[in-house]
Amino acid sequence: MGRDNLIYCGIDWAERTHDVALVDDTGQLLAKRHITDDAAGYKLLLDLLAEYGDTEENPIPVAIETSRGLLVAVLRTGRRQVFAINPMAAARYRDRHSVSRKKSDPGDALVLANILRTDMHAHRPLPADSDLARAIAVLARAQQDATWNRQQIANQLRSLLREYYPAALSAFEPWKNGLCRPEAHELLKAAPTPAQAARLSRTQLHAALKRAGRKRGIEAEAERLREAFRADWAHQPPLVEDALGKQMLAILGQLEAASKAADDLAQAVDEAFPQHPDAEVILSFPGLGNQLGARVLAELGDDRNRFADARGLKAYAGASPITRASGKKSSITRRWVKNDRLNHAGYLWAFSAITASPGAKAHYRRRRDAGDWHAAQRNLFNRMIGQLYHCLRHNQAYDEAVAFPEGFAMQAAVA
Repeated sequence: MGRDNLIYCGIDWAERTHDVALVDDTGQLLAKRHITDDAAGYKLLLDLLAEYGDTEENPIPVAIETSRGLLVAVLRTGRRQVFAINPMAAARYRDRHSVSRKKSDPGDALVLANILRTDMHAHRPLPADSDLARAIAVLARAQQDATWNRQQIANQLRSLLREYYPAALSAFEPWKNGLCRPEAHELLKAAPTPAQAARLSRTQLHAALKRAGRKRGIEAEAERLREAFRADWAHQPPLVEDALGKQMLAILGQLEAASKAADDLAQAVDEAFPQHPDAEVILSFPGLGNQLGARVLAELGDDRNRFADARGLKAYAGASPITRASGKKSSITRRWVKNDRLNHAGYLWAFSAITASPGAKAHYRRRRDAGDWHAAQRNLFNRMIGQLYHCLRHNQAYDEAVAFPEGFAMQAAVA
């Protein structure tokens, strides 16, 4: 069958089966199918699209309420546009077709198809990122999730130690990321309770530090730990203390697994990110290394047509403010609807850029001195990501003199 009219496809996806609807540009339902979530179901879907005129040169656009999964991967082959519709937006469109608030999977598929028919221009298709960029996105997001998970478990461990083992918290306090360090893990496994820690000898402390990989300062560190563990601390009853020690070991096992996962994924990011053509430009910016740069690339992608201009990217990142006006009242506030991962990476990026770039530091201080206490860092991120957009579009490395000419001129005058 040829495509005399424009045709749109909507898919209501589920874990085991999916409902498909095809409509033409007049809104007439052309076909509907119920397919399974397997290779046979995907083939049935592609055959249905081909039956109604889907070709490599003129593919049928598809609307679906997710951006991930094998079904989306199958649909994204070739030049087909796939639109990931927000479920909340789909619910609002559903009210346009039925005031009874009835809901069904075939009906939702029809709603999604009609969203493209009426408002495709108002929705953004999934970006046409390269396979390498998508692979880096998987690794960078997984590493970020693993880091957050590790910190969450470390907070649980700290909370538990405060209940019965304050000596351990005091002993590990001088160490950076104390509870996540291998020295802390070896000592807690050697002495799960404060009573056992107080009985540790210097030899046992030496052995624990060596097992953790420490090479220097073992004698002094072992003596400091021995004094901390043998100080005068309050104790839980012995039976309760032993039970809490067993609970602590269980949480410690989770923390070690989370730490290993975060470290392994960080290594994978370090190997994959420099292979991308955009890595050289991204790493030229102050404050961006492999891990943070990979997180930025993961959310930006490498589809140059994804954002029409830098303003769109800034809004997507939540870096630019939003103006709300009604009548004589108006207010300028931060954006709440944004890419949270990119916004979080931008916060860390701006914080690092302050110390890595004299121009960024001067810009940040100037905003702070003007009374912009809460938004100075966000404003710096707004400026930096706009510069990154320009550099990626023109394949140019970061130039401090161009990025912050006012700060560069001041430095030259002082010199």
